[in-house]
Amino acid sequence: MKEIRLLNADEIDARVATVSQKGCSLLLYKDARCDMRLLDETFGSMNWTRSHEVIDGNLYCNVSVWDEEKKMWITKQDVGVESYTEKEKGQASDAFKRACFNFGIGRELYTAPFIWVNLTNDDLNAQGKIKTTFKVQSIGYNEKREINRLVIVDNKRNVRYEMGKVIKPKEGPNNIDNDMLAMALQEINSAQSLQTLTQIYNNYESLHGNDKFMSSLSAKKKLL
Repeated sequence: MKEIRLLNADEIDARVATVSQKGCSLLLYKDARCDMRLLDETFGSMNWTRSHEVIDGNLYCNVSVWDEEKKMWITKQDVGVESYTEKEKGQASDAFKRACFNFGIGRELYTAPFIWVNLTNDDLNAQGKIKTTFKVQSIGYNEKREINRLVIVDNKRNVRYEMGKVIKPKEGPNNIDNDMLAMALQEINSAQSLQTLTQIYNNYESLHGNDKFMSSLSAKKKLL
C-alpha cells in the first residue's frame, strides 16, 4: 500500500488547549478536509470510500482504501465523540478523522512537544479571554516521521513558539503597567455617570491603545 506523506505546515491547526495567568498551551490538529485531500492525493478520489454505522449506541466510521498490490479493500474503523456544537455531524467528522489516523494520516502529530505560549495583555479581550489566534508557520520531521522542528506564529505574524527555544512575546502598545490598568478598570466599574467616564478616559491617556481598557469603557457607557 502507498505510504501517506507527512502533513505540511498549512495543513495543521494550532488550537488553545489550556489557559493560565501566565500563558496557554496549544495542541496540533488536522481537519476532515485535510484527510479527504490526502486520501484523494495518495489513492485517487475513486479508490477510497467512507461509511458510518452505529454500534452499541456509538457512531463509528469505516474508511476503506483500495490496495492495488493486494487487489483488495483495506478498511480501518474508529468511533467518534460528540461535538459541542453539532452533535451528529461533529461525531461523524470525529470518527472519520480517527479512522484516518489509523491509516497514518497525521499520526506524526502525536509526536508533538508540549507547546507553551507566554501571553501578554495584547492577547486578551475585555473579558480576559484569548483573542489571539495561532498557526503553524513551519514544521520538520526526522527519519522516524517524528516532529523535530516547529515554529508557531500569531495572527500578527509574530513568532510565539519555536521548538527548543523560549520565546518572550514582543511588547506592543497595549502592554502597559498592570497596576495602572487594574486601577483604571476599577474606576470604570465604579463610575456612576457619563461625565465620570469621560474624566477617566482623559486621565488615562496612556491606556487609549489598550483593548481591555477601551472595551470596559464602552460596556460601562452602555449601562449608563
